[in-house]
Amino acid sequence: MSRTKKSLRNISYALVGQALGLIISFISRTLFIKYLNAEYLGIEGLFTNILSIMSLAELGIGTAIIYALYIPLAEKDTLKVKALMNLFRKAYILIGTTVFVLGLSITPFLNYIIKDQPEIEYLSLLYILFVINSASSYFFSYKRSLIIADQKQFIITIFHYSSLILLNIAQIIILIFTQSYLLFLIIRLIFNLVTNIGISITADKLYPFIKGKNRERLDKSTKNSILKNIKALFIHKVGGVLVISTDNILISTFIGIVSVGIYSNYLLIISTLNAVVGQIYSAITSSIGNLAAVEKKEIIKDRYLSINFANAWIFGFSSICLFILLEPFITYWLGSNYLFPTSIVWVIIVNFYLGGMRNSSLTFRNALGLFWYDRYKPIFEVVINLIVSIVLVKYFGIFGIFLGTTVSTLLTSFWVEPYILFKYGFNYSLKSYFIRYFIYTVITVIAGILTFYICTLITIGGIFEIIIKGVICFVVVNSVYILVYSRTKEFNYISTLFFRSFKL
Repeated sequence: MSRTKKSLRNISYALVGQALGLIISFISRTLFIKYLNAEYLGIEGLFTNILSIMSLAELGIGTAIIYALYIPLAEKDTLKVKALMNLFRKAYILIGTTVFVLGLSITPFLNYIIKDQPEIEYLSLLYILFVINSASSYFFSYKRSLIIADQKQFIITIFHYSSLILLNIAQIIILIFTQSYLLFLIIRLIFNLVTNIGISITADKLYPFIKGKNRERLDKSTKNSILKNIKALFIHKVGGVLVISTDNILISTFIGIVSVGIYSNYLLIISTLNAVVGQIYSAITSSIGNLAAVEKKEIIKDRYLSINFANAWIFGFSSICLFILLEPFITYWLGSNYLFPTSIVWVIIVNFYLGGMRNSSLTFRNALGLFWYDRYKPIFEVVINLIVSIVLVKYFGIFGIFLGTTVSTLLTSFWVEPYILFKYGFNYSLKSYFIRYFIYTVITVIAGILTFYICTLITIGGIFEIIIKGVICFVVVNSVYILVYSRTKEFNYISTLFFRSFKL
């Protein structure tokens, strides 16, 4: 099967799974809010972010594993694959243990992290369940990475979304009949363990050579390359986790836990959109890695420009939909009490767009193994984000926290990531990238303004207004994009792939 067919197969499974997961997750979240309260929602968001910070112990090894496997898998070098898997198995056992110990060490300090202590029973026990759930996943991650690197992401997708749907059904039943957050978390832990064990067994069947004792040793050059990438990826991991996870912690510390709960609803929608696109990129990353292992830089660059065009289309369209539909949707879904002021929503959407536009560069950087060259970028990003957020929160509240993320992105990731990719990955001028970025953004703004003014004519209210505005967004925005880009090389490539996917 060709790289293209493997990518399209992975994407199709990912999108179907994401759609089903999205529906059941929203039902579960709605009932969560109905049967529990905003404090539980805040605790859920806060604990998740704390454990995200604990995941720094992973050191970026997952990405290093997948990159290290591309060439031996392409060359069918099973001995080297086995040696790599043995090394990573030992590393992940250590990582899982470290996350568990570090996570538990935070327990005595929960009272200091949460500004307004909620009246929730077994708060420490609830947090410990989060820790166990997070740490246990690491003991199986190395086999998951092998399946992904071998362009078989669809297998992971089947396990993930089957488990997610069944888990949410079970959690819905628990919420309706018991309203117990403790049972809600216990069932999540059980499903996570079963899913990971299932993936591990599947990997053993697909790659029987990884079982049993392994006497193969990695050569010094490979070990040095892996360690070098891990060092760089660890810094990237620190920056990424801190920039994303500190928002909720800063809100909890300076504003209050209820605001964390309100933001978690916005974050659910934003994260869902990111997850949909993330599934696409996860599905194609291994194919890009395989492409990079055997093809010339010019071909890789052309593929990048086409994928970056598709990414700009997706995030331009998604940002406009959020701008038009986010507030009325949350109002209809949860009520006006769960709304942020419009200015805060705007900066959330800007951050969504800026973050989304990085996807193509990050994916190709990972596939090409260019981790080392921008290793110091995350440090500057984190420092700028924290300083600006802490200063601005005193004057602008939550708006200032999110604006800090905007400023740090523009001063670092916005230009550093494509610069590294074009200089070391393509040996090509960066000027064309920023010209395209500027054009994509201008067209998105024009399409957004046109869509906004058309949608202001719709005032019927309720779910039908949301549906009608959604249809307007889809028709107007995509019509503008097709009109502007239909004669470009990138459009023709992506449209050909799109129609080919229906023939699989």
